[in-house]
Amino acid sequence: MREENTDIEAEVETPPIVLSIEERLALDAQACRDMLLILAAQAVMGLGAAVLAGVWAGSAAGLSALIGAGAYWFPNAFFALRLLVGVVRSMRANPFAFLLGELAKLLLTVLILGLAAWYARGWLVWPAVLVGLLLTLKGYLPFMLLRKRSRQ
Repeated sequence: MREENTDIEAEVETPPIVLSIEERLALDAQACRDMLLILAAQAVMGLGAAVLAGVWAGSAAGLSALIGAGAYWFPNAFFALRLLVGVVRSMRANPFAFLLGELAKLLLTVLILGLAAWYARGWLVWPAVLVGLLLTLKGYLPFMLLRKRSRQ
């Protein structure tokens, strides 16, 4: 018969990290800078996708890729602006507000794609839309890779 472990392991609580005002301001400034750099990287990836699609498959594909990129970038930029306002105002982080912002970003992206499908159905090139959307969506990856290399 196997013995059950009756010892109660005491959980050791770690004290909260207390930052000085200067440290908090430095972290806030770094977060704002990184957020703006990620938005710039996403914009560059989206524009690059539009240019490549335009050169490779014609102007309709280039414009379609631009619509796909914008369908993600603009809602993301509005959400980032909302987060930046919270950082500048030193507002306390609210996970529920963040979740609602992510949901609004998703719904706005779907709305933009739906409007594009409705109004541009005669010339919209869906593979180009998806390429523009996906490259913009993952546009932060080059930024993260370059940032990781610069820290090493």
